[in-house]
Amino acid sequence: MKPDWQVERARQLAAMGRNNCEIGREIGVNRRTVSDWVRSRTRRIGAEGQLRRRSDCTHWPHLFPQHGPGVKHERPIVLEPWQLRIVERYPGRLLRGLIHSDGCRVVNRIRHPKKTYAYPRYFFSNRSDDIRRIFCDACDRLGIEWRQDGPWNVSVARHAAVAELDRHVGPKR
Repeated sequence: MKPDWQVERARQLAAMGRNNCEIGREIGVNRRTVSDWVRSRTRRIGAEGQLRRRSDCTHWPHLFPQHGPGVKHERPIVLEPWQLRIVERYPGRLLRGLIHSDGCRVVNRIRHPKKTYAYPRYFFSNRSDDIRRIFCDACDRLGIEWRQDGPWNVSVARHAAVAELDRHVGPKR
């Protein structure tokens, strides 16, 4: 998580007409991060774990960044204590962010000789064992049944579990 001063400075420079590349170079962050900060009216989550926001949009990738040296599925992804407090308080929002980034909701069709069954189902796919564990732990917190579906996929298929995940995820944008 970047210091609050960087976010505020990025917004000040943008208000002065500077472009995202210039701002990023000056304050030492990626131009896409600057773009998100400038466009967003969302307040950040502080170390105390309080959600401070002006809109309903929460940018989970900024709160739970996956950047670091090497490819993410070959290095540990460990939540900091302040991140764990947020996940414990808002597991549905975390699931929403994870599904929107690495998941999907599909209609599963099973064809039998006399009948075809169709039902909604969620898939979450990530090569990182740690990220899949974070997803599954959040499902467990909400009582959402899941199962491993291949080496990198998690499936949520039971009717009640899909309905509960629907309550938290909403439409993918």
